[in-house]
Amino acid sequence: MKDTTLFISDLDGTLLDADSRISQETVDILNPLLDDGLLFTVATARTPATVVPMLSSLHTTLPFIVLNGAATWDSQRGEYSHVNVIDHDTVLAVCAVYERHGFHPLIYRRHGHLIHTHHYGTLSPQEQKFVEERQGLELKKFFLGDANYKHSPGDAMLIFSMQDYERLRPIYEEVTATIPCSAVFYHDIFDPASGLLEIYAPGVSKAEAVKRMQAQMGAEEVVVFGDNRNDIPMMQVATQSIAVENAFPEVKAAATKVIGPNTTASVPKYIAKITQP
Repeated sequence: MKDTTLFISDLDGTLLDADSRISQETVDILNPLLDDGLLFTVATARTPATVVPMLSSLHTTLPFIVLNGAATWDSQRGEYSHVNVIDHDTVLAVCAVYERHGFHPLIYRRHGHLIHTHHYGTLSPQEQKFVEERQGLELKKFFLGDANYKHSPGDAMLIFSMQDYERLRPIYEEVTATIPCSAVFYHDIFDPASGLLEIYAPGVSKAEAVKRMQAQMGAEEVVVFGDNRNDIPMMQVATQSIAVENAFPEVKAAATKVIGPNTTASVPKYIAKITQP
């Protein structure tokens, strides 16, 4: 089964522990399985800037699905192997919606193996904390106070914001009603009053990335794990979809099985249970 089934897990709230880290227990369970041929990778809204160091202790060699499926990171070559680019007219249209509502998003652009994140204006408290936690990362650089942020060079991959959930809702509704794109809008798992709005090129989703990877790997079946609303699309295309106990109710409803919480290494324990004789 290890050689014919592809296992794909979300990170935050699913594979990661309460401190958003890969626990030693998870490493100890997964690495022997990986060394024995387990096909395992992750699908996350995070970028390689945090995913690469986070997963450095795992022996997985498969590409990482990042940016909610907008890109794939080749973990062996240290570069992007697939990117869905947001065209410039869409960037301008989305920014115009934000400006009508009184603020600006962060724009993620690819520069080779790096991400340049541009922003103009005042960051929200949530965004300020987000930026402070990521300053100094090897694969991401921030350009704040950039008045030219809408026109900066590089391939736009993501238009992103963290704000009070209800402040983002009208932007999400207007963007999805008027602009061809893929948008993901969900609650912060650590602060449900806060929301995350992520806008990508049309057709982007974890589901499409999972299907593409299954074809590339030649896997007969796909088992996915998740906890948040942005995981539901990949659950709908998987052979088996697993929700952790701490998942949102609608995620549990979409899953074929519910296991224990992320805080008890439930994902690796489940993988070990169904793959070991």
